[in-house]
Amino acid sequence: MKIRSITYFIDTGWPLDLDALRRAGVFLQAAKTAFEAAGYGVQTARLATIPFSMMLPIFDPEAVVRLAQGLEQAAGDLGYAYVSLGPALPADLKAFAAIPAALASTQNAFFSGMITTPGKEVYLPAVRAAAQVMQQAAPISPDGFANLRFAALANVPPGSPFFPAAYHVGVSPSFAVATEAADLAVQVFSEAETLMQGRENLRSGMEKHAVALSKVAQVLAHQYDASFGGIDFSLAPFPSEALSLGKALECLGVPGLGRHGSLAAAAILADTMDQAQFIRAGFSGLMLPVLEDAVLAQRASDGLLTVTDLLLYSAVCGTGLDTVPLPGDTSAEQLAALLLDLAALSCRLEKPLTARLMPVPGKQAGDPTGFDFSFFANSRVMALRAAPLSGLLTGDEAVRLRRRLAP
Repeated sequence: MKIRSITYFIDTGWPLDLDALRRAGVFLQAAKTAFEAAGYGVQTARLATIPFSMMLPIFDPEAVVRLAQGLEQAAGDLGYAYVSLGPALPADLKAFAAIPAALASTQNAFFSGMITTPGKEVYLPAVRAAAQVMQQAAPISPDGFANLRFAALANVPPGSPFFPAAYHVGVSPSFAVATEAADLAVQVFSEAETLMQGRENLRSGMEKHAVALSKVAQVLAHQYDASFGGIDFSLAPFPSEALSLGKALECLGVPGLGRHGSLAAAAILADTMDQAQFIRAGFSGLMLPVLEDAVLAQRASDGLLTVTDLLLYSAVCGTGLDTVPLPGDTSAEQLAALLLDLAALSCRLEKPLTARLMPVPGKQAGDPTGFDFSFFANSRVMALRAAPLSGLLTGDEAVRLRRRLAP
């Protein structure tokens, strides 16, 4: 098991508070050293800010670009890899429109867009605005890679250390830890003689690691006057079978992820994770990113795992639709239809969900992907069964969807 990210949350101000950024760099270097001394490899150190439109006294799309470039430059100078400038807020459609240019002008700056209101309503204009960002960001690079740095968020609270969902609220700095621990699930379910035994071993293993991580974090919080927001123990994968949540689910007995039984396996694994006791941040749920998981990528390539399947599994597990390769000619209207489904699930089930969708220019469904990125397992472009919406669903309303009441 490794740490995927130590994320430091801060209001950097505008113009940028360089002293605060330097303190962030000092903290992240110290945190990396401390966690490594405790036996945990640290993949990245990251910085997340308050929503970018809230940092600008007067909103200006060119100022968004300068802000993103300034934070990216600071990250390079001070030793942290990536920065997240938080979400465009649902009431501010101009903020959504500014994101593609900021993505095009940076390499390591991440953004998101909130498609639900603070009152947990689906906001139809924001759904369409997020879809427009994805469609416009796709051709920034020939492989559609810029959409790795943007996600639509539905009811996602602040404090998640996973990007692009990470953002901050408040003035005081805080930090959180994201794990890369899919190997823990693969190991326990490969070795278990019964389902109950596997579940108990996963729960206890998560708690054991969480205790060790929290001890280090509490010392850091005291030394650097930054509150510890918790651990996002989402068992993030890496593109090898030993670190694949798809592999872990198939170890339960599913004869290929995407076949019937997959939903039950996902629900069992997610419920087991929910039982572990630790200071939680972010999603702390089952994460199924297609291109970051060797088995998911292979099942999608085989045509066994579909976008509809992933949406279905989102009903019982963690982050939603993540790193999903789509045809390059996918329209903003088609993307909006899928995002609307995701937002509706999020509101009806009262759970945070995200969508990181990646139209690949020049590719059609079934074409092989060709990403040159060490965190990706190549797959095939997935078909999207979507057509533009019409009628009442194309309005400008905020739609409240209450959680189903128990009979």
